Amino acid sequence: MKVLMASFYSREELVAQRLRWKKEGKRVVFTNGCYDILHPGHIRLLERARSLGDVLILALNTDGSVQRLKGPSRPFFSEDERSRLALQIEAVDAVTLFDEDTPRELIAEVLPDVLVKGADWAHFIAGSEEVKAAGGEVCTLPLEPGFSTTDIAEKVQQRHRAAYAPKTP
Repeated sequence: MKVLMASFYSREELVAQRLRWKKEGKRVVFTNGCYDILHPGHIRLLERARSLGDVLILALNTDGSVQRLKGPSRPFFSEDERSRLALQIEAVDAVTLFDEDTPRELIAEVLPDVLVKGADWAHFIAGSEEVKAAGGEVCTLPLEPGFSTTDIAEKVQQRHRAAYAPKTP
């Protein structure tokens, strides 16, 4: 059962809160992503990540970071909207933003006990060296089959094009 109320933190506030959680003996789990179109695969990954500790931090890419990674048509929802949605997810205890292309610097500042990414990132997990050097764990979790933000966006666009395509007699 979730004890904490989810909160949004600036980077500085999160680092200070991490120290308080550490003093309280809480096991802190960290994950990150764009979370541009929230879907069941995201929720299930966050639930599994949260089960690995006492506190789950979700770091979201800022709008600028998403655009650099995904292209000028993204994000579909602003960082403010994505943050508000993330704060409503039961598994999430803390939300923050990062503007860099990877969250490595943020992870190095927070130094979670567990760093989690989806299995699609097993080839490169930003911040893994720092977490391991501090005695933490790095894990990849399997993705939920059939759920991908890119695939969902493409399906929506295909349906839109089909619905509004000129009808041929």
